[in-house]
Amino acid sequence: MQVAVQSKPQVNTQSCPLVVDLDGTLIKGDLLVECLISAFNDRPRTILSSFLRTGWNKAAVKAELADSSDFDPHYLPYDDQVLSLVRAARAEGRRTYLASAADARLVSQIADHLCLFDGWFASDGTTNLSGRAKRDRLVAEFGEGGFDYIGNAMADVPVWEHAAQGYAVRAPTAAFRHMQRRGRPLKALAEEGGGPRLWLRQLRVHQYVKNALVFVPPLIGNEVTRLALLQSLCAFVAFSLIASSIYIVNDIVDLHADRRHPSKRGRPLASGQLPIGASLIVSGLLLALGLLTGAMVSLPLLGVLFGYFALTSAYSFVLKRKFLIDVLALSLLYAVRVIGGSAATGIVMSDWLLAFAVMFFTSLALIKRYTELAKRKDADLGDASNRNYKVSDMTMVMSMAVASAYVSITVLALYFTSPAVNGSYRHPDLLWIICPIMLYWVGRMLMLAHRRLIHDDPVVFALRDRMSSGMVCLVLLIMFAAH
Repeated sequence: MQVAVQSKPQVNTQSCPLVVDLDGTLIKGDLLVECLISAFNDRPRTILSSFLRTGWNKAAVKAELADSSDFDPHYLPYDDQVLSLVRAARAEGRRTYLASAADARLVSQIADHLCLFDGWFASDGTTNLSGRAKRDRLVAEFGEGGFDYIGNAMADVPVWEHAAQGYAVRAPTAAFRHMQRRGRPLKALAEEGGGPRLWLRQLRVHQYVKNALVFVPPLIGNEVTRLALLQSLCAFVAFSLIASSIYIVNDIVDLHADRRHPSKRGRPLASGQLPIGASLIVSGLLLALGLLTGAMVSLPLLGVLFGYFALTSAYSFVLKRKFLIDVLALSLLYAVRVIGGSAATGIVMSDWLLAFAVMFFTSLALIKRYTELAKRKDADLGDASNRNYKVSDMTMVMSMAVASAYVSITVLALYFTSPAVNGSYRHPDLLWIICPIMLYWVGRMLMLAHRRLIHDDPVVFALRDRMSSGMVCLVLLIMFAAH
């Protein structure tokens, strides 16, 4: 039996009540998906057990997930124009109601939080209040054509057919055509488009610069040929596609935590600007294209890409919640890109160089964690729910970043004395000039982080920083002279 918290309303003959759908309409998302994400993060085993225990009854599953969900209506991505329409209706003296297929416990919390509705209707653990079930409930309450209705999907068509006036937001074209044929056209609410720029933000194209590490093997190995550059370029594309695929999954897993973050709450998925379902499809396509690109280059590169995908997946779902292990995983992800460049070109990398890469990128990963903690401390946000670090750990995190940074320079100096370098460079002694340059660069990065001047991933910051760009050019010139 469906739930309504208010007594049966008296229909105003001048203006009928306004009934608002919840999932995809009042909020830019789906509460069932929200509950599944919450359960997956905290109690993944409960998802399967809920379906098995309830016999795959959708209403019963919603009730079980609602019981165990860490739900806060304050952070949901509400649609501002729908809220404005509800407020305008109330200003006109009309009654407003919330009608959703979500579980009653969640719907009631949202209604209480917004204080904009005279009553609500929802699923009750037995009946899923969607489609015809919702239509029957509303017609029983308000009468045929006794209410206006705002919806968003084909499931709302039965309700629109019996409403006085239907409003649609983010609805498919098929819904508009169907209602037009029935002689009951829908009024479309203006909606924000998920245009190319929004998708580029979600795919984090600006992060692709990290994948330029695949070009390190031919540069360091003094084998910059057309074939090596083409193979490295293909590896760059493959890593970029797979990285974007994982960024989507990572943002879905971090959905609730991102909404509580001062800057991450504006991300396309956290803000509800992009649908989760479509994003998952795009993620799968990007992963398939990335692996296919790698297979076209070489089987060793395909193997590295599988390893990269496995490590990034483990990081997104488990490792990022384990302090220090998450930092090591991030450093390995950078090192894997260098290994991928080696696998694509067949150029064997020195063990010293790989050791330098691991230590160096461990330092950058620690700087990233430090900047995140500093941002939370300055905003007085407390400890993050999806990271196993405390704001009080800042000093220790910075100390480890300093240690890793300077150990990496020591390893680099030892690499310059190795037989591999002496055999590849005509003037290997010139490479020693790189050491003081790197000492200055890492020291500067550490100081900028301490002064709260790094607000992003340190690798991305460095690639946008003019001083860092100049020092990279200087290092390349020294390597060219040493050749």
